[in-house]
Amino acid sequence: MNTESLDTELIALLDRIGQQDEVALKALYDRTSSRLFGLALRILGQREWAEDVLQESFLAIWRLASDYRASLSPPMAWMGMIVRSRCLDLLRRRQADRSQLTQVLDDEYAETLEGDSPNPLDSTQASQQAFALHQCLGRLENRQREVVSLAYLRDLSHSELALQLRVPLGTVKTWIRRGLDQLRSCMARYA
Repeated sequence: MNTESLDTELIALLDRIGQQDEVALKALYDRTSSRLFGLALRILGQREWAEDVLQESFLAIWRLASDYRASLSPPMAWMGMIVRSRCLDLLRRRQADRSQLTQVLDDEYAETLEGDSPNPLDSTQASQQAFALHQCLGRLENRQREVVSLAYLRDLSHSELALQLRVPLGTVKTWIRRGLDQLRSCMARYA
């Protein structure tokens, strides 16, 4: 099939999706998902992440199809931009999550590691913070404590955690978010 007839077919599917036609969404998915998945995989480099992004992208296509204008871009280019944007969003979120955690840890370690040997005050403060963290971690539900520990101490991704723990990805993300929120508020009491 040549590019022009493919574009015509995809434009027609997007028009139907814009009218909330689920059958058209399935047809569009069957027709384009392998190419869009390949794009996500090239950008992200990890299959699990690319699968997540592909799913998010098709949800976005479902929501945005009524806004698509064939006069502005070919359908594959439009969908490719959605996939690319979702990939970059994921990479930014992962980098921000890691940099925020490492910044906090770096700040704490910088205070305790000034000079060649620790002074007693720094050692005492570090012990108090370790005690506070231990207490706060102890207040988390077992599963929340487990995923937070694995995510940040072993540097496992959400997808890796879901596979290892054999639970849905959304559940892992919820446990981590809730666990970190509880840790934040608990640690604030010790500050």
